Amino acid sequence: MIIGGSKKEVIKNIKRNIENNELNKKVEVNDPVLSDKEIEDALNKFYNLRKHKILYFFENKFAYLIVNLVEKKINKSIEIEGLENIKDINSGAIVTSNHFNPLDNLNIKKLIKKRYKKNVYIVIQETNLKMGGIIGYLMNSLNTIPICKSPNYIINTFKPELNKILKNNNYVLIYPEEEMWFNYRKPRPCKRGAYLFAAENNVPIISCFVEIQDTLKEDNEEFNEVKYIVHVLKPIYPDSSKSIRENSKIMAEQDYKQKKDAYEKFYKTKLDYKFSFNDIAGLKKKN
Repeated sequence: MIIGGSKKEVIKNIKRNIENNELNKKVEVNDPVLSDKEIEDALNKFYNLRKHKILYFFENKFAYLIVNLVEKKINKSIEIEGLENIKDINSGAIVTSNHFNPLDNLNIKKLIKKRYKKNVYIVIQETNLKMGGIIGYLMNSLNTIPICKSPNYIINTFKPELNKILKNNNYVLIYPEEEMWFNYRKPRPCKRGAYLFAAENNVPIISCFVEIQDTLKEDNEEFNEVKYIVHVLKPIYPDSSKSIRENSKIMAEQDYKQKKDAYEKFYKTKLDYKFSFNDIAGLKKKN
């Protein structure tokens, strides 16, 4: 499903970032840019809604009603393979996946509901709270956890909230690639945040790689529809004999390697970072 109009500028940005070896840099256009005061206000509004438990209950239910309607269309295009790899995980866990669509969390949502009968929590950038329209509403009303670069916020708000969610045996999706690259097939290097949080909370990483397959069914003038295969890879556990910092580095490297190996296995090609229009799934005019 295409959200946000033409992707021509986004694809140009992907190409430029690859040429500059900036594989975790933003490529989307027209995303909100917020001052420190606007970030503070957005976060306060987010947490104040959750303090009003009855109001938030209904906002959350309505948001998931919208998501469930979208799911009915998208779920038909999602397959899941490798559930046996997480058959022994019954504690809270952090889920990682490649990030290529504003709705790609539905892939992981389907996985978690199928295995654990729960909704997944999603870590989002704080700027997503100020997105317009229905996406902005969902970012504020679903089971989301905003993150920002403020050390004070991360230490005093984000980490305690994450700890509480994981201790209640819930599942949290964090995109270690950080920025979304629309319909980009290749896995990108993993930033260490997700693995640092996993090590601090002594929970496993549920490592996933989503394969994107083309179809011949038109979506819009630029893209055909695509379908997804969620590959659940081997879980990654913190090593109690190592420090949190050491664990975060080792786990990030292992997760990236697993995603790289999955890419090479399922696309039957070696991973490199030379730009090709074929790397943009569903793109009609590949030149």
